[in-house]
Amino acid sequence: MILAITYRAVTELKPYPRNARTHSRKQVKQIAAAIREFGFTNPVLIDEHDQIIAGHGRVAAAKLLDLLQVPTLQLSHLSPAQKRAYILADNRLAEKAGWDKEILAVELQGLLDDGFEVVLTGFEVPDVDVVLDAAAEAKSDRLGDDLIPDVGSAVSRAGDLWRLGSHRLLCGSALDAGAYLTLLEGAKAALVITDPPYNVAVNGHVGGKGQIQHRDFEMACGEMTEVGFTAFLTTTFEHLAAHSTEGSIHYVFMDWRHMQEMLT
Repeated sequence: MILAITYRAVTELKPYPRNARTHSRKQVKQIAAAIREFGFTNPVLIDEHDQIIAGHGRVAAAKLLDLLQVPTLQLSHLSPAQKRAYILADNRLAEKAGWDKEILAVELQGLLDDGFEVVLTGFEVPDVDVVLDAAAEAKSDRLGDDLIPDVGSAVSRAGDLWRLGSHRLLCGSALDAGAYLTLLEGAKAALVITDPPYNVAVNGHVGGKGQIQHRDFEMACGEMTEVGFTAFLTTTFEHLAAHSTEGSIHYVFMDWRHMQEMLT
């Protein structure tokens, strides 16, 4: 059996009256955006009476794009029962496929790095975030301290200011007012992203489900009282406010156990 693609007028194509597959307005717009970007690469399947067997969403998108003709494939060899079954199978079988999450993350990240409008793939921005975050977390869980390369001895000391192109990186304490003056040289920040110590013990709270072990660190590692931790955060936040523009946005990460101290 040889199948040939023929271009047919959109107005000649008849939808199957008992098509169980639905297409929302939003999805039709997504299909239309894909057609606009990639072209009409998937022909509409029709029978000998120009009734659509598969491709109702593509035809709806073609109408939205004001396309006069679309590529079609005529399946005249199917019996009436086979046509009814294929209309269901064409949609249902596709739903049975899965995703290799690791490869999917690589492909999506590659498209983002290339500046491609990734939503044209059908993945919306929240979907992409979930996939990439899950891949990053899985990678982190696989990495143990034994896989961290030996980079030699630390060379930075408190007070060292590193100039990285147009960026400045200071080795200092967020509790020290002078550190802000050194880093910013009188300028003020429009945005702050800060991850203060959470005042919880590292052991049992930090790590990839027990697979990764981290050392304790010097400050706010579960040893501060409520009053002490509130004062610790107050000092930091006062410095941040003093060195930020009016109306600046501050993203502050905190463990749920100490949200009250942060809010206070």
